[in-house]
Amino acid sequence: QVQSPAAAESEAEQTAIDASTPASLIDGLHAALLGVMRDAESLGYPGRRDALEPVLAAAFDLPAMAEISVGRSWTKMDDAQKTALVEAFSSITYSTYADRFDGFSGERFETLGDQPGPQGRTWVKTQIVRSNDEPVAINYLVTPAGQSWKIVDVYLKGGISEMATRRAEYTSVIKRQGLEGLIEALNDRLEKLDKRTAG
Repeated sequence: QVQSPAAAESEAEQTAIDASTPASLIDGLHAALLGVMRDAESLGYPGRRDALEPVLAAAFDLPAMAEISVGRSWTKMDDAQKTALVEAFSSITYSTYADRFDGFSGERFETLGDQPGPQGRTWVKTQIVRSNDEPVAINYLVTPAGQSWKIVDVYLKGGISEMATRRAEYTSVIKRQGLEGLIEALNDRLEKLDKRTAG
């Protein structure tokens, strides 16, 4: 067991996100992102990461996404490797969002609606509206998680699956360097990202 349901529930309770419906989950995530964007300069990279970590932990099913990212190799991993992968995957997610949402220029998110997805999941279609450019489609695939919902994939520009991109990258690393090599590569990337954005 990589993460207990109690631990996941505890994380969710630490945030103000209402995850009772797919749309409310995404609206809560977007509200948190906008808050960090508006305060990006005063927070700095470390502050943005600290602010976003509990929100992202509550909004995303990070253990499931880590499993998806390595495909069949997940079944070959022992518990220690699975835990290390989930931790590295989660940390990179937090750091990437802190790096990506580093300023505010009048952007706003719009939730366009939801529709049934595969295997009991739901699509939530949204876009980020920018003042001087075309809107960018961001579609979320969310899955039931007890009495709430969690994100398991993000489709940028409407059709580019973040999980498919990561899976292609991670399986390529596994072929060259093995499972331990992947975990090491992820931790190296995280260290470089944190150093580049610190200060």
